[in-house]
Amino acid sequence: MDEETFNLSIRKFLKVVGVNSQREIEQAVARALADGTLAGNEHLPVSVTLELAAVKLQARFDGEIRLG
Repeated sequence: MDEETFNLSIRKFLKVVGVNSQREIEQAVARALADGTLAGNEHLPVSVTLELAAVKLQARFDGEIRLG
């Protein structure tokens, strides 16, 4: 296994996940604020599940997004 190639491909994947996840969250929160579902001062629980089926990896990461 080429460690450099491996690490670079992980970083590339995580960058795509990070950028796209942020955009999706921002758009969903903007819609919820616009339609009155959110007031703008909430703390929102959030989770992500990472799955890599080839090596039977499934990991959940929990956190919180604060609006105010």
